[in-house]
Order: sequence, then structure tokens, then C-alpha cells
Amino acid sequence: MTTATGPTTATVRRAADPQPLITTTDLPPARHFIDGHFIDGKPLDGSTERVIDVVDPSTESVIARIPEGTPEDVDRAVAAAVAAKDRWARRVPKDRSEVLHAIADRLTEHTELLVKLESANTGKPLAVSRDDVAMTIDTFRFMAGALRATTSMAAGDYAEDHLSVILREPLGVIGVITPWNYPLLMAAWKIAPVLAAGNTLVIKPSEQTPLTTLKFAELVADLLPPGVVNVVTGYGPTVGARLAAHPDVDMIALTGSVSSGRAVARAAADTLKRVHLELGGKAPVVIFPDADLTAAASSLRTAGFWNSGQECGAACRVLVHESIAERFVEQLVGEVRSLVVGEPASGDDVEVGPMVSKAHFDRVTGYLERARNEGVRAATGGVALDGPGYFVAPTVLVDVPEGAEVAREEIFGPVISVETFTDEEEAVRRANDVPLGLSASVWTESARRSHDIAARLDFGTVWVNSHLVLAGEVPWGGFKGSGYGRDLSIYALDDYSRTKHVMHNHGR
Repeated sequence: MTTATGPTTATVRRAADPQPLITTTDLPPARHFIDGHFIDGKPLDGSTERVIDVVDPSTESVIARIPEGTPEDVDRAVAAAVAAKDRWARRVPKDRSEVLHAIADRLTEHTELLVKLESANTGKPLAVSRDDVAMTIDTFRFMAGALRATTSMAAGDYAEDHLSVILREPLGVIGVITPWNYPLLMAAWKIAPVLAAGNTLVIKPSEQTPLTTLKFAELVADLLPPGVVNVVTGYGPTVGARLAAHPDVDMIALTGSVSSGRAVARAAADTLKRVHLELGGKAPVVIFPDADLTAAASSLRTAGFWNSGQECGAACRVLVHESIAERFVEQLVGEVRSLVVGEPASGDDVEVGPMVSKAHFDRVTGYLERARNEGVRAATGGVALDGPGYFVAPTVLVDVPEGAEVAREEIFGPVISVETFTDEEEAVRRANDVPLGLSASVWTESARRSHDIAARLDFGTVWVNSHLVLAGEVPWGGFKGSGYGRDLSIYALDDYSRTKHVMHNHGR
């Protein structure tokens, strides 16, 4: 593919006002939240407490220090959840629904604080954090309603003189592990249905982005009975592993990387607990010759770079028909070059922020360097931007051969790769030829083609003429290496509950 475009890089907009997004009074207590209150976190053996630095990725400054949790901290939190589970499970749906509505109300009252806290911790543009908080609130409201309207198989005589009744029960204690890219929203996607179904939980937020999860616990502490929600901070191999292996945890639910999912599933195997995994994605965007190229390029401007590309459903891998490839790339590059890159404090119009950490910044730039060495060309971007902060220029990669690393592996940054295809069969084969199966999109004006291609794509969500549009009423989850289980919708309530068949002999 040849295009008239050439590499160019963005500049990072810095905040003119040195005032930070948050002050120390906005921070939550830097402690584990167990049994309804924040605990001191001091080790039982009297040794010095170990802490983890929480870094603002826009400035590289430390904004908080949190406890490095231990297996004993997890045991204490699980014991609190076990003690609380029966009473919470016995509450009728109306009562649990009112609690979830109260949580939504409380979060609404503190929207701006949560927005700024999320952006300060993650580097998210304020528009992304506002969207996160809004959907967090909506998730609790949806689950508050859905838990009062669950359906099941009708009671009836399915064997002569025997009445069958199907009960739906909570599982018990759920261990939850959430990622760094959507700290508050992914917590809500787990916490809301877990509580709605009548379970208690222990959540481990990412050690890199724990602040809004701890603030959530602080804000809603008086709305929930002690022990229903518990938060333990720390590293995955310690806190996460203990949660996954704990014999009193009935299910482990993780949103995270494929490697984290494998580790959790292995740790959970010995106790045969349920596992719910929402893992990575490598979403193909299949663009046919009859597609509206202007709409597709405009959509990818958002869907490819939302949350700085740190998004498992990101439109990161374009497969475009060879007859329109040059024209589409020109339009896409024009869109990408207009993206505003900057610190969240530098303006509401910032669209792309930094990578969440130095380690992830190194990972993303490593992919770009290897791609460059393999002959892949950046039509725009392709490089790191000057610090401070972990900024990478919004990038469009072209001349990408089939099977290239950047076309198969999840980069998880502001990078879109572009490949070409010749016919429908090739497009479907190559779209499916990745180990992940979370989401995809099809771009065509043909209704017949859209139905046929969407049905043949091996992904949990397939959009037609759009990408990365979500709603609380519909399920989210993947196939293949993207895991199993569903977030959002009534299907999440099914995941966090179990069915019991009770059969009564009424023969006389």
C-alpha cells in the first residue's frame, strides 16, 4: 500500500495552571477496607508495613501509597464476607434493589470528585472519566431493576405427580480482580451484579490504579452491611492468587490480561470454584468496498483511541478491501492527526492521555520499534512523545503483512494497524485468525452481507457500521482466548447465581 501521508507526531498539551486535579483531602484512606471499615494494615508479625507507590502517569509523580496486601489480609477479608453472606442473601430483591439505587445516588452526588480522581490516577482524559462514572452509575441502576425481574423455568409437573420448582440462589463469596484501564467502571461491572444476585465479595483493584475503588468503598460504607464489600490492595501473585485459591471463595471473577486469566484459572482449579474471565481483545474492523469510508474513519478516531487505546474492545486492527485501502488510510490518518493529546488537567477537549505506567509505556513502544524493524511503516505517529509522562503519539501502521506481530498481539495503546484483503472469504479467515475473540466490526451498506459476515466472525460482540458502542442491557464478553462469562445485562446475574431444582411429590 502506498499513500501520500507521512509520519508526523503529536505534541503533548500541558496544563497551564499548575494546580493538580485533586488534593490530599480528595484521596481515600490508603488502607484495606474490611468488614465495613478501613483497617491499619500493619502486619500481624509486627514488621514494617510495605507499601506500593501510586503514580500519576501524566507527571510521573507519586500521589499516594497503598498497602502491599498479604495472604493474611485476604483471609481476614474473606472471613468478613463469609460472615456477612447469609444475611445479605436472605434480603428480598426489593431490599437489595434499594441499596443499589442508594449506591447510584451516592456516586451521582460525588461524580466530579470521582472523575478527577480517576483521571489523576490513570491519566484518562476528563471526557473518558466522565463517561466511566456515568456508566458506573447506570450499571448500578440497571442491576437494581434487573434483580427484581429475573425469570426462570415455570414451576410445573414435569414428572407425574411431582411438582418441580426452580430456585435461583446466590453463589456465596465472590473474589473479584479488576484491571488498571477502567478501575471504577470494571469494579462496577462486577460489584453491581454480584450484590444484586445476593453475594458478598472481596475485590482486589490493580495496584497501579486503586484510588477510585477505595473511594467507592469509603462513599458507600454506610449503605452496606459490614463485610458485604471488602477491598484488599496489593499485587496479583500475592493477593489475587490467594483469592483465586481460597477455599471459602465460591467464584473468582477477573477482568485483565490473558496471562492473568490463565493464572487465576489454574489457582481456582484445586477448589473447583467457578471462574469468570473477561480478558484481552484484538478487534478486527472489516471494511468492504461499499462502506461509508468517512463514517468509518470518523468512528475509528474514537473507537481506536478511546482511553488512549488502553481498551480491550478497541478498533485496533483494520482489514480493508484493497480497492479502497489508499483512500481509507488517507481519511483515517487525517482523523488521527487531529486528536488532542495531553494531560487531563489541560482541558476538557483532550482526547488521548498517557499510558498508565512506565512498564506499559515500554511495552507499547517496544511493539512500535519491532514493527519498524520489520518494515511496517507509520503513516502517522509511531513514536514516544517527550515527557514527563508516558505519552505515545496516536499511530496508524500500514504495510502490515499477514501474521505480523502488531496484527496478532494486543498492543493496548494508541495504535491502529491496517491490512488489506481481496475477497470476503479472505476477510473472514484473517479476521478470525487471532487467538482472541472479544469484539469486531463490519462496515458495509449491504444488509445481506452484514448479517452473513457478522454470523461468521468468531467474536462475542460484532458491531455493524459502528464500533465500541456499549449498553447496560446487552452482554459483554468474548470467545476463545478472551475468556468466558458475561458482564452487563441479565446474563451477568445468571453468572453470579446458581439454579436449584426442588421437586415435591404431591401424589395422593
